Amino acid sequence: MTVVKPVARADIAIVGAGPTGLTLANLLGGMGISTVLIERNLTTVQEPRAVSIDDESMRTMQAIGLADAMETIVARGYGSRYLSPRQKLFLTVEPTSRDYGFDKRNAFQQPELEALLRGGLNRYAHVAQMFGWEMQSFSQDDDRVCLEISDTAGATGTVVARYMVACDGGRSPTRGKLGIELAGSTFAERWLIVDLVRTENRFRHTEVYCDPARPCISLPGPRNIRRYEFMLHAGEDEKAATDEAFVRNLLAQVGPDRDSAFRRVRVYTFHARLATRWREKNIFLAGDAAHLTPPFAGQGMNSGLRDAHNLAWKLAEAVGGNVSDDVLDSYEIERKPHAWEMIALALKMGQVMMPENAVKAFLTRRVFHILGAYPPARDYFAQMRYKPKPRFRTGLMWADERPEKSTMVGRLVPQPVVEDTQLRRCLLDQVLSDQPVVLVFDEFPDRVVSAESVRLLREAGAEVIGLTPEWINPIDASFSVYRDASRLFSMPQMKSYLGHALLLRRDHYIAAAVPVSDIESLGEKVSALGACPAKTPAPAALTIAL
Repeated sequence: MTVVKPVARADIAIVGAGPTGLTLANLLGGMGISTVLIERNLTTVQEPRAVSIDDESMRTMQAIGLADAMETIVARGYGSRYLSPRQKLFLTVEPTSRDYGFDKRNAFQQPELEALLRGGLNRYAHVAQMFGWEMQSFSQDDDRVCLEISDTAGATGTVVARYMVACDGGRSPTRGKLGIELAGSTFAERWLIVDLVRTENRFRHTEVYCDPARPCISLPGPRNIRRYEFMLHAGEDEKAATDEAFVRNLLAQVGPDRDSAFRRVRVYTFHARLATRWREKNIFLAGDAAHLTPPFAGQGMNSGLRDAHNLAWKLAEAVGGNVSDDVLDSYEIERKPHAWEMIALALKMGQVMMPENAVKAFLTRRVFHILGAYPPARDYFAQMRYKPKPRFRTGLMWADERPEKSTMVGRLVPQPVVEDTQLRRCLLDQVLSDQPVVLVFDEFPDRVVSAESVRLLREAGAEVIGLTPEWINPIDASFSVYRDASRLFSMPQMKSYLGHALLLRRDHYIAAAVPVSDIESLGEKVSALGACPAKTPAPAALTIAL
């Protein structure tokens, strides 16, 4: 008797239910794309891992409708204090700006984040959660990927999808089976990670002990938890380093937590590596499968969430047959350079945290003391302006003629608080639908854009929104008009685009910018973005009979 294995069919198969995979599944679910999420573990993670989520990632949480819930489980808006070997303060980083609508640094616990993201998937009957199933092998042809899977009881089955995204971690089996190499380096430095059940340290910011004898980072968390990270020396045995007495001795040197209960004690070796390719036909790599980032800038998980937001809408458009294959290629073209910028930032911050000797430590502190006397330099560090903002130099965008330093094309659009004609206020993204948007930034958007231009852009698949600068009140028009109440568009780089129409992609990056007199030229570009109708009707419930 021939046994026929059951087959599940979906538009997208995601392998790995960490933060990247869960976020991607939520994005696709909201776009009406049938998705199978495959995770070998029976649950999401139950132990601390990533601990920092930035403003860009919070904006992604906003895109999937979970930002409000997320803000209930994070410690919002914390900074960093850099300390000398004598524990004297020499650098303060406490960003207060909210360029993207959220605090730049927020602390959280990964088990809570993943539980929230998994719960978010329950909103979508067309997203199947297959926890306890592991991908054993896969194959692909021109228009599909077939995954052979098995569960913990030994049952087997097949998942057939148009595309597959591997979010299966730094040791990605998918990447290995595709023969894709990692380029970069593996640090010789090992770090001891100590997560506490409850801290006695009430200081709400990160403390960075830049001591050549033993660099250490003390990271705050929500609800009185804390993590300590200690660099281990070359000759120190990992087993001995996790001995309770050894760990408590280290804690005693950097604060009041010597006797606190441990939640987790582990040794990690950090990496700075990029996959040489992020796509193999219908299969994509995302998150740690595509890049491994040292933790010093808190950007490892956040880089994965950027991957998810960049890739999700492109997959949705491809599934709908709305775009060329070049749109899918733009995922790696756009994301790979910025992922490396985050790795490079982490390496530079590591040099400050881990001075090789006392002389270099002294010189580093001296440089920061000198810079601190110059307000622009002081603010550069205090407001985290050293962190490269996401921007694309090539990819799915149409550059204007402005210099690279001043152009906003290829950048994530700022997210101000906006005000409507009824004086109601909200963040900009809350009034944007999930489709290309032509944002008319002008003192009088209703006067400079004709009804015919609005009609043509809408027919192409774009929403038209007006935005006035903070000094001009909005007015009711044939399209919605809002005022920039928080003045983000009054900053020099954005203010220079007054009198322009900005084409925003579904991930809210600026794809093009033209004078309002040339607004109709954006219609062709809207079509190139796919212009899939907003709020695509969700498919029927996806039944998995495996």
